[in-house]
Amino acid sequence: MQIRPACPGDAEALRAAVSRAGETAVFDDFGAPILDVSAAGVREAAATADCSFLVEADGKPVGVALAHPDSDGREAELLALWVHPDHAADDVETTLLGNVARSLARDGVESIRTSVPHDDPTSREFYRANGFNHKTSREGPAGTEIVFVAPVERLS
Repeated sequence: MQIRPACPGDAEALRAAVSRAGETAVFDDFGAPILDVSAAGVREAAATADCSFLVEADGKPVGVALAHPDSDGREAELLALWVHPDHAADDVETTLLGNVARSLARDGVESIRTSVPHDDPTSREFYRANGFNHKTSREGPAGTEIVFVAPVERLS
């Protein structure tokens, strides 16, 4: 398995991998896609993320993490974290989080923020188990979201 920086050129292969996985991830139990799986959506996400990593196994993408620092540079938003369900036992998602945290820390980012739907206990537990703490709740386009935050040093 290889982890490398993602680039916009990875969009089509990544879109195909997400599509083959039925648009689910290892900790996705509510059926909504983790990211826009159209080639344009993946390309846009990879192009706008300052920090992006792709995981490949046998030359095929099996995971991606995308993050973008806020304008003040102290906190970053985890835009997407997706791992093919066939690689759940490989601990890929935790490795991706570590790569993102180390990369962001080099740029002076102190913490990473993400949000998950209120009715997604698996994702909430995943982030708690990986050092994230509940920060707040907010109403998002898909309903109530819980915002989690973690210091980058806890994840790296």
